[in-house]
Amino acid sequence: MWFLPNVGLAQDDARRLENNQQVTIRGTVKEDGTLRPLKNVEIRIVGGKIYRTDGLGDFKIQARIGDEIIISHDNFNTVYHTISSGERIDVKVQEDPEVSSRGNDRKQKKLSAAYGVHLAAARSSMKKDAATSIDYVTKALETIEEDDTFGDEKKAELFETLGDIYAHWKQPDLAETNYVTSLSNKYNTDVEIKLGNAQLQIPNYEASLSTFNKLKKSRLNATQRVGVYKGLGDSYKGKGDNENAISNYNIALSFAQKNGAEDSVIELNSKLAEMFQIQGNLDGAEEYLGNSVQLASKRSKKSSARQRAKAADFYNKNNSFDKEIQLRKEALEDIQDIEQKEAFSPIAKDSVELESNATEDRAITSQVQNYKIANAFAAQSEYDEAIPYLEESIKKAASENDLVVQKDATRKLGEVYREKGELEKASEAFEEYEVIIDKLYIQKEQEISQATRFNRELVQKANRIATLEKDRELNESKYQLAFASQELAGQQKIIIYSLIGLSILLLFAAYLMYRNIKQQRYANNLLALKSLRSQMNPHFIFNALNSVNTFIATSDERAANRYLTDFSLLMRAVLENSEEDFIPLEKEIELLELYVQLEHFRFQDKFEYKIEVDPEIDVKQYMIPPMLLQPYVENAVWHGLRYKSDKGLLSINFVKMDGDTIEIIISDNGIGREKSKELKTLNQKKQKSQGMSNIKKRINILNTMYQDKVDVFISDLTSEEDGAGTQVKLVLNKDN
Repeated sequence: MWFLPNVGLAQDDARRLENNQQVTIRGTVKEDGTLRPLKNVEIRIVGGKIYRTDGLGDFKIQARIGDEIIISHDNFNTVYHTISSGERIDVKVQEDPEVSSRGNDRKQKKLSAAYGVHLAAARSSMKKDAATSIDYVTKALETIEEDDTFGDEKKAELFETLGDIYAHWKQPDLAETNYVTSLSNKYNTDVEIKLGNAQLQIPNYEASLSTFNKLKKSRLNATQRVGVYKGLGDSYKGKGDNENAISNYNIALSFAQKNGAEDSVIELNSKLAEMFQIQGNLDGAEEYLGNSVQLASKRSKKSSARQRAKAADFYNKNNSFDKEIQLRKEALEDIQDIEQKEAFSPIAKDSVELESNATEDRAITSQVQNYKIANAFAAQSEYDEAIPYLEESIKKAASENDLVVQKDATRKLGEVYREKGELEKASEAFEEYEVIIDKLYIQKEQEISQATRFNRELVQKANRIATLEKDRELNESKYQLAFASQELAGQQKIIIYSLIGLSILLLFAAYLMYRNIKQQRYANNLLALKSLRSQMNPHFIFNALNSVNTFIATSDERAANRYLTDFSLLMRAVLENSEEDFIPLEKEIELLELYVQLEHFRFQDKFEYKIEVDPEIDVKQYMIPPMLLQPYVENAVWHGLRYKSDKGLLSINFVKMDGDTIEIIISDNGIGREKSKELKTLNQKKQKSQGMSNIKKRINILNTMYQDKVDVFISDLTSEEDGAGTQVKLVLNKDN
C-alpha cells in the first residue's frame, strides 16, 4: 500500500490558507495496478466528521489546515495524513493479505449472521404477514455482496423462500417467477417440484406436465417420486386425460405406501376416488373413499373430519342420503372435539392469511356440516329432522361471522317451513335471509377492496426486489466501466455509461411495473365479475319470490305450486351457470324461455310473447354472459307491458348479421320509458335499478377483458297504433 498526495497549489494560494480557514478537499482511493476504485472507504477527520468514498472511489471533505485525516478500510492498513493545503489527494493502495483476510472474515461473519437472522425471520412470518416476510427477504438479499463465495446458493435459497411466500398467499404466477430465478442460481429438485405445483395452480397444465415429465427422468428419493407422480396425475386431470391421471396417481400411491407416507396415501386414495367417480365407476370410487376414511381416522381428528366430509359429498351426489348423514355426524363429532380441545377453526376470521389457508378445509366446520345434514334430511322430505340442524348451523355461523353459510342455511330453513306449510315462519326466515344478503354484499365489497390492496402491495414488493437485483448488476457494471474509463477517457465516459445503464434499468423497471399492473388489473376484473354475478342471483330471486307472494296472497295455491315448480327448474339452471363468465347461447335461450314463460304465467292478460331464432345461427358456437338478456326482458315486462291497458306483445329475435356476429333484438309495445318513469313512486325514483346497473358493469368489464365482446343499444319506439315502446339491441361477437 502506498499514498500519493498531489500538491498543486501556487505559493499565493498557500499563503492564503495559512490562516487555518476551512477548505474543500477532493480525492480518490484506488487499487494500485488495476486502478479499481474502492467504495465505502472511511475518511475520518480526527475530532470531526466521517466521510466515505462513493461507487467511483471519490470523496469530498471539509477540513482545516493542520487537521489530521484517517483513511481506513478492512482490506488495507490505515493511512494517516495531515492537511497542509487545499491539495487533491489520490490514494493508491495495495491489498494487505493479512489485513484483508481479517477484515473479510469479520465482515463475512457479520453479513452471514445478518443473512441468517433475516432469512429465519422471513420464514417465521411467512404465514402471518406476507409484506413483512418479503421485507425480511429483501434485507437478507442486501447482505449478499458480489464477491460472496456462497452468493449464488444464498440467492437460490432466498428466491425459493419468496416463491414459498407467494405460493402460500395464492399468487402462483409470482411464485413461478421466483422458483425459476432460484433454479437459475442453483438447481434443486425440491424447488423444481414446487415450480410444477405453482404451474398447476395458475393453471398452466402444459407447463406443469413438462416440468414433472422432466423431473421423472431425474434421480429422486421416495418422497420426491410421490410428489412428481402426484403432480403428473394433477396435470393430466386438468387436461381431461383421466386414464393417464389414474395411472400416475396409482404410481404415486405405490411409492407413498412403500415409504410409509400416510398423509400422501390418504390424499391419493381421495384423488383416485374422485377420478373413478368422474368415470362413473361408483364401486371403485367408494372403495378408495373407504380406504381414505379408514386411514384418516387413525391419523388426526382434522384428517378424519376432512375425509369423512369428502366421502359424504360422494354419497350426496349419488343420493345415498342415509350414508351421507351418518358420515357427516361422525365428521361433526370430530370437528366439535377439535374446536373444543384444540381451539381449531379453519374458517377465516377477518384475516386474508387465514382465508388463504382455509380454502381446502372450509367444509370441515360445524356450521357447514349441520347445514349439509339438514339438506340430506330435506332431500328425503324429513323436514322435522332437518330444522334443528339448520337452526344450529345458523347459530354457529352467526357466532363465527360466516355469512355465506348463514345465508344458505337461513334460505333453506325458509324453504323447509314453506314445504311444511308453515308460511308465517317461512316468511320470517326469508326476511332474515334478505338482511343477511345485505350484510354479505358489504362484506364482499370489503374483501374485494382488501384483496386489491393486498395484490398491489405484493406487486410493489416484487418490483422492489427486481429493482434491487438490477441495482446490484448495475453497480458491478459501473465498477468495470470505471476501470476501463481510467485507461480511455476519464470520468466523463463513466458518467455516460452509467446514465445509459440507468436508463436501461428504468425502462426494465417500467416494463415490470406495466406487466404487473396489467396482471393486477386482470385479477381485479375477475374479482369484480365474481361479485357482480353473486349479486345477480339474489336480485333475480327476490323479484321471482314477489310473484310467488302474489299467488299466495290471492290464495291461488295451485297457481303458486305450478309457478314454484317452473321457478325451481329455472333456478337450478341459473345456479349451474352462476360461476361462468360465458355460457353457450343455446343455454341462455333455454333460460330466457323459462323466465318469459314464468312472467307470462303471471301476466297472461297483459302480453303475449314470441321468441324467434334464425335457423342459420349455430347456438352452440356463440358464447354469451349468463343472465345477460333476462334483466332487459324483465324491464320490458315490469316497466312497459305491465302498465299497458290492452294486451301487448314482447318480441325476442336472434338474427345472424355475418359469419361472426349476431344481433339480439328485445322489443315491446308497452308504455315506453318516459311514461314508466312518471308512474314510479317517490321511493322507486330514489332507488337505482340494481339489475340494469350490474348488467352495465358486467358488459364494461367483459368488453375490457375480451375486446368488445358485447355491444348494447337501447332506443324508444313510436307508432300510430301502439303509441310507444322500447327496443334493446345487443350485438354479440363470436369467439375466434
